[in-house]
Amino acid sequence: MTEPNVTVDPAVLEGLDAWRALPIKQQPQWADAAELDRVTAELSKLPPLVFAGEVDQLTDRLARVARGDAFLLQGGDCAETFDGATADKIRNRVKTILQMAVVLTYGASMPVVKMGRMAGQFAKPRSSDSETRDGVTLPAYRGDIVNGYDFTEESRRADPDRILRGYHTAASTLNLIRAFTQGGFADLREVHSWNKGFSENPANKRYESLARDIDRAIRFMGAAGADFDSLKRVEFYSSHEGLLMDYERPLTRIDSRTGNPYDTSGHFLWIGERTRELTGAHIDFFSRIQNPIGVKLGPSTTSDDVAKLIDILDPNRTPGRLTFITRMGAGVIRDALPPLLEAVKNSDALPVWVTDPMHGNGITTPNGYKTRRFDDVVDEVKGFFEAHREVGTFPGGIHVELTGDDVTECLGGAEMIDEETLASRYESLCDPRLNHKQSLELAFLVAEELAVLA
Repeated sequence: MTEPNVTVDPAVLEGLDAWRALPIKQQPQWADAAELDRVTAELSKLPPLVFAGEVDQLTDRLARVARGDAFLLQGGDCAETFDGATADKIRNRVKTILQMAVVLTYGASMPVVKMGRMAGQFAKPRSSDSETRDGVTLPAYRGDIVNGYDFTEESRRADPDRILRGYHTAASTLNLIRAFTQGGFADLREVHSWNKGFSENPANKRYESLARDIDRAIRFMGAAGADFDSLKRVEFYSSHEGLLMDYERPLTRIDSRTGNPYDTSGHFLWIGERTRELTGAHIDFFSRIQNPIGVKLGPSTTSDDVAKLIDILDPNRTPGRLTFITRMGAGVIRDALPPLLEAVKNSDALPVWVTDPMHGNGITTPNGYKTRRFDDVVDEVKGFFEAHREVGTFPGGIHVELTGDDVTECLGGAEMIDEETLASRYESLCDPRLNHKQSLELAFLVAEELAVLA
């Protein structure tokens, strides 16, 4: 990244701070401005978390997805917590994504780009700035990088020092992810053996045939002399919502090779449904960096919105640069998505299209738990594929909130989690996640949809 003797174009640096004069949403009210300045100054001097070459490599991989030659799997926690950044929990999330990827690779007959909502997903947008309990009103919990979840005045205070803890937690998470994905943990044969255990469970009987087919293919590869040493390592990229500007801007650096700016907080950043105003701070800032960018699109999105987002975020029409992540809702996607696909198909742009079947399907149970029905998640995925078949475009990937642990946060699935069961292991601090088994079940169902395209 930037070296001391590199001459940086002042206009580039000035542009990176243009967002400060624009309307901005979902930012905390820091209690101590001087403390914030100290923290962001320190953060700007710390080493990058990812490197420009890795970011460019991901753009190239996403270009293959945009052209219909690969599929994107993006998954991980709704909101990472500092306490949750343990070796076991990180390993289980990586393991789940790797297991899903093997199934999807076979179903799609094409490479799967593997990306975690990990090593940076510490900030969360909220529907309200405050929360009231028993007549007491305090600031809303905005993720561990801002404040604490405990409902006390001290915990809910926006603390700039948490930004530095977020950086160091992300660094340790990335270090462990790299060890897992490059050190043999990701061996194709071992990952498949985990899936065999899943498919042999009577509750998952319908997937046993596909698992047997994968097993047969792996044994054939071995008999044919495949280089399994090369299959012990996988590319794995990090992503998070680029929400907290006091974290993203200090970690943006100028590449010493090209003079271009990269946000080194993660390989891939996305802009949420609440912050994608065309004239807002987030869109302006992310239009100026080289990272591949995602944008969440809800059911109210119009074709004109999409066209303007493309012009701002992908003016050079670079395949892999822009990903649209649709979060429509199972009952809406079949009507809302095709007009957007048609509009882009008839343009000169080639974005990646990804479905987020989680965020449009939230419900609250009578006993007060935020949850999602697994059947609704599956139905939105099916609607996503149906819309693309109708228009003749490529369904490029899935974006899922998941955990590698056996939590009980989403209703249904082969385990038949019901409302009473939710209370047994409901651990999310924000939105409900698919557990390990539900995530694998979804992968097998998506593989069936992909097999139709193969």
